[in-house]
Amino acid sequence: MKFTTNRDTLLRPLQLVTGVVERRQTMPVLSNVLLAARNNRLSVTGTDLEVELVATSDVTVQQPGDVTVPGRKLLDIFRSLPEKTVVTVATDGERVSIKAGKSRFTLSTLPAAEFPVVEEINAQQTLTLSQGDFRRLIDKTHFSMAQQDVRYYLNGLLLETDGKTLRAVATDGHRLALCEAELETKAKTNQQVILPRKGVLELQRILGGDGSVDLAIGTNHVRAQIGDIRFTSKLIDGRFPEYGRVIPASPTKQVEADREGLRQALQRTAILSNEKYRGVRINLKPDLVTIQAHNPEQEEAEDQVEVEYKGDEVEIGFNVTYLLDALAAVDSEKVILGLTDGNSSCLVRAPGTTSSKYVVMPMRL
Repeated sequence: MKFTTNRDTLLRPLQLVTGVVERRQTMPVLSNVLLAARNNRLSVTGTDLEVELVATSDVTVQQPGDVTVPGRKLLDIFRSLPEKTVVTVATDGERVSIKAGKSRFTLSTLPAAEFPVVEEINAQQTLTLSQGDFRRLIDKTHFSMAQQDVRYYLNGLLLETDGKTLRAVATDGHRLALCEAELETKAKTNQQVILPRKGVLELQRILGGDGSVDLAIGTNHVRAQIGDIRFTSKLIDGRFPEYGRVIPASPTKQVEADREGLRQALQRTAILSNEKYRGVRINLKPDLVTIQAHNPEQEEAEDQVEVEYKGDEVEIGFNVTYLLDALAAVDSEKVILGLTDGNSSCLVRAPGTTSSKYVVMPMRL
């Protein structure tokens, strides 16, 4: 194998793909990236057996072939070279030589046949939506995923197709985030899949440009084609909870508040909340919210925010971090909090929209 390319052409694909490659691996070949050069195209593949990324770019191929080389080292070499340097990469027996200007590097290799790749995913349907919409789905929900929960199906993000809607839902049992995006065409079937946490975070890193995403959903894998990058992830095998039962249908007490004012008051009060449980007490009276917190050192904080509210007095406790996360995900200047009583969940949303909702469970203080 031998190809020539510009340092800048290959740097971004290497940065994206090497992000998947874990430093400590059970199999040595997983620390490597697979380079495959053919027809003046080079594909760079990295995997950790759960998530696979393949980035392709245009290069000048003098001799086609495939080989695997240490991913981090190759990235560090390309990163250290001056901009616009012309780089020639060639196999030399069991080594790979990299020549750029007056620099010479020789890297060890492992056979390409040892590298695990996901070939076909048996896609049941392929959805098309804009990168911006898909990015928004993930940004608005990912923070509610569980981390290392024994209920393994909570350590990921539910993607659900429902007619012309693609819905993302995440919950850790204490809070829930839901966001919807419209698809360009109606989905073939209504389907639910759970994308693992690592896959969600990788997608968040890749998405962001203009253009669209082709999302192929199989039984065990999901695959997204984003420009020159192909993302494939295993799915979590499990049944996601019936999230619809958790979302309050029509809360009787509606509070409309200035989002930024409420967020700042919560942040100030949170300074003196219990560092472990992060609990704050919220007292609701007509047109006024009082937020209180105290900690084991007997220190106390209290803040008041003027709101639009016309109901009875209610007192309810929440984990302040969960409330702050939900408020940060709301885009509008105003926010609506829907409450039923002191023991029921709180529904957080922007006024006039139902495309994204956040539910926070109360806590006893």
